[in-house]
Parts: sequence; structure tokens; C-alpha cells
Amino acid sequence: MPRLPELAELYDDPWRFRLRQGMLLMIAGRSGSGKSLFAMWLAAMMKSRTLYFSADMSRDDATSRLAACITGDTIEQVQTARDTGEGMEKYLDALAATPFEFSFQSPMTWPSIERHIEAYVELHDAYPDVFVFDNLMDFEDAEAEYSVQMEVMSRLTELARTTGATIIVLHHATDKVHGAPLWVPPSRDQVKNGMSEKPERVLSVALDETSGKYRVAITKNRGGKQDPGAVRPITLWSDPERVRFYRWEPAKEGV
Repeated sequence: MPRLPELAELYDDPWRFRLRQGMLLMIAGRSGSGKSLFAMWLAAMMKSRTLYFSADMSRDDATSRLAACITGDTIEQVQTARDTGEGMEKYLDALAATPFEFSFQSPMTWPSIERHIEAYVELHDAYPDVFVFDNLMDFEDAEAEYSVQMEVMSRLTELARTTGATIIVLHHATDKVHGAPLWVPPSRDQVKNGMSEKPERVLSVALDETSGKYRVAITKNRGGKQDPGAVRPITLWSDPERVRFYRWEPAKEGV
């Protein structure tokens, strides 16, 4: 899959992180960690054909965020244009030119997912390059049940192998860790129900809303260096209002 310059620290030594077709990636974080923003930015910036199953965001929220991500305008600017009708053509054109499609059924069910994939293939004569499932607990009957979540993960693995697409699934980490700051990525053992077993790669994320720092740790990296305790995250600068992430600049430390 295309590499993003913002994530160069993940690609370089010692991590040598690779995002490949046919693999299953989990993005895990506590509530409010910006998992959806990060996943959307990741898929949009790769400019790959993406089918995003959004059970955790409404249609208006998802499309406003994507339009902001593509154009660099704020989510508020996009929503104002939508409400007033002034300048909305710019965002509609940006969305139309982006190989990104959404499904908004909640909860997600396998029959609806299969129908949407069939419709996508019928329209494009190809599978998407990237599937995003937002999030694991929004699959039917998977709110907390371990066996259901494991079945979902197994089926996502099968989907990756069958289609050759990169599968990104979002999942929660526990908020009930004594003394764990929200701006520190959760360790692998804090992923709810131990669902980090199946994915080939797990990125653990955390947002520091005060400083804008966004920390990303590779808590699982099959075949490569990993950081299960999330003690050596890389740091990005985040701009949630524009759904953008940038390389950390040491000069901004303390800002």
C-alpha cells in the first residue's frame, strides 16, 4: 500500500511497519482517542479505493469529515456550506473525485456487508483496495460478546484473503485502567476482550487534546519489531477540525 510521509517513523527502523494488501490491521484506542479520524485520514491520504462501513458516525458527520480531510478546510466550514448552500459545490466536487464510498447501516450485519460489496464490484468491476469497519462493537450482537467478536475477526481475516484488500477494523481499549492518562496509547493487553489476537498489525492510538499531540504505538507487528506495552509511540501533530495529521516537529515542543 502507498506510504505516507507523515508516518515515516513507523516505516523506518526499528519498527519497519508495512501496510500491505490482504492484511488485517486493527486501530485500537480509548473513547475519544480519534480512531475514526485517524482511520479516515489514513485511507483518504493513501488515495486508494475505499469502502468505509460507518456504523459509529452519521452520514452528515462522515461526509463532512471526509470533505474537510480532502480540502484542508474545517469541518465547521463544510457544515456551514451544507446548511447555507453557499460554496457546497467545492466539497461535492472533492468528494466525487475521491475513490471513497460509505455504508451507514447500524448495526453492521454480514448480509448487508455482502450486498454492499456485491454492488461495489458490480459498479467498479473490482474490489476496494481498503475496507474500513468502524467499529468492531457495532457489528450485530458484538457489543460485548467475546465469541461474536472473535467470529467477526475471523470473517474479516477471510475477507482480506479472499479480496486481497487491506482490512482496517477499529476497536475500543478499556477506560478502566487505574492511572492511565488518556493521552497515552493503551497497551496491547488493554484492548477489549483480547481482540488483538487475530490482526497481523495493531496500532494503538491516543489524543492529547491540550497539546494536539497524537501518539501511535505498534503494539503488534507480526514478523517485525513491536511495542506491546505502547511505551515507545511515535508522535504526530493532529488537527481534528481538518481531519489532518502531520509529522511531529521538535520545534513545536511545549506549544
